[in-house]
Amino acid sequence: MAIPNYTYLKLKMLGPNGVITVGSTFSHAYMCDREHYELTTAIINSIELLELRNSSTLAVPDRNEPTSLSAFHPTEETKAVGIDPTNPTKIVRIRTKLSAK
Repeated sequence: MAIPNYTYLKLKMLGPNGVITVGSTFSHAYMCDREHYELTTAIINSIELLELRNSSTLAVPDRNEPTSLSAFHPTEETKAVGIDPTNPTKIVRIRTKLSAK
């Protein structure tokens, strides 16, 4: 197992004939750390994305059925106005009182 040593900017690891020591500059050590951080982050994000996909169910709303979130609930401040004289079921509701803004 390789262990980075930032105090001396040396990488020491066990080799077949003893300890292998690799020296570097601070900027090179930082660049390697940054690359490994980005790689690790990408791997973790891809694993989490797969877990989210497996744990969630795909729900496609039926466009013909109103939902509780999209359903319009008229109040006393609305008025029904017919938009098609030949079809009395086609109406829109408009607000009768406007806010001061």
